[in-house]
Amino acid sequence: MNYISDILYWISTGLLVPVIVLLIFFFLRSLLLIGSFFGQYLAIRRTASLISTEVDSLTKENVQSLAERLPKKNPSLVVTYMNRLLAADSAAMRQRLLADFEIEADKDLSTSKTLSKMGPMLGLMGTLIPMGPALVGLSTGDIASMAYNMQVAFATTVVGLFAAAIGFITQQVKQRWYLQDMTNLEFVAELLNESKVK
Repeated sequence: MNYISDILYWISTGLLVPVIVLLIFFFLRSLLLIGSFFGQYLAIRRTASLISTEVDSLTKENVQSLAERLPKKNPSLVVTYMNRLLAADSAAMRQRLLADFEIEADKDLSTSKTLSKMGPMLGLMGTLIPMGPALVGLSTGDIASMAYNMQVAFATTVVGLFAAAIGFITQQVKQRWYLQDMTNLEFVAELLNESKVK
């Protein structure tokens, strides 16, 4: 029984370094995510009101002229797919473009989802792994070793929760953005389908 317990202890202790490396990576990735999220927010702020106004005034008679009123040279995902929808020549192609937009949106959300789920997991692992050596240090009277291990445990928790918080917040906001974009795209696609009916 002691042999099995020792194996488990060695395995868990050996995982500490990979967990810390991953936490540092996720921390850096969350900082990059904040920057890209801010840039995306500025781009959406510039185009969202314009697109909303244009979509609200659409009918099946004037939907084809929407391409002329959309912002030119705009890197926004919704503008790109709206132009593709307007250029599509069949309902099947428009349906495929809507599905492609969902895939692209999910791809953009993947980093936020990963951070929000993996951050707490790695933070918890980084907390529990040093607790074993800390308890051993406490039992042997090695207060310095216990203090060091507790410091590692608390630091990994904080870093993991920070990365998870950034991931969760950006995921929630981006999901609302993409839901609005998807609603607009589906509306335009439906108007195009109606305008093509003979």
